[in-house]
Amino acid sequence: MNGDVRLYEILKQLSIEYQYIEHPPAPTIELAKQYVSQKGVQRCKNLFLRNHKGNQHFLVVLDCNANMDIHSIEKMLCQGKLSFASATRLQKYLGVEAGSVTPLGLFNDLDNEVLLFLDEHLQSAERLSFHPLINTASLVISQSDFMKFLAYTQTKYQWMKLY
Repeated sequence: MNGDVRLYEILKQLSIEYQYIEHPPAPTIELAKQYVSQKGVQRCKNLFLRNHKGNQHFLVVLDCNANMDIHSIEKMLCQGKLSFASATRLQKYLGVEAGSVTPLGLFNDLDNEVLLFLDEHLQSAERLSFHPLINTASLVISQSDFMKFLAYTQTKYQWMKLY
C-alpha cells in the first residue's frame, strides 16, 4: 500500500476497516470518479482553503458531484475572502501535496488548527471514499468509521448545507 504508513497504523489502532483501491494518479475529482464508482460509495471532493490573513485554514468536504465555486463557499462559511491554500500549507497542515487533499490527512494537524466543514448530504452515505494522502489510490471507509477517525484527530467539524 502506498502513502503514509502512519495513516494505516491509526486505522488499524481504531479497528477501522477499509477497501484500498489503487489507480493511476487522480489529482482532480473528475479523474478520481473514474476509479471509484461502486454502489453505496460516495466519492468526496476536498477543498483546502485559507482566509485572507492566512491565519485560519478550512477543509471543505463535498459530494463529488457538487458544483461549488470559491465565492459560494465564502458566503456559506461566512469567513470572509478565501483562497486555495498553498502547497506549503497543504504539507504543513495535512501532510499532502496538491491533488491529494483528504480529510484523512487531519491526523497531521497536531494543533487542530484546521476547521472542517462537511456537506450535510454526506451524512446519508453508507461509505465514503478519500485519497490516502496520495492520489494514486483511494480508501473506502464507512461513515461511522470516518466519524471515529475524526474523533481520534479531535478535529473541529461542522455539518453544513453547502449547496
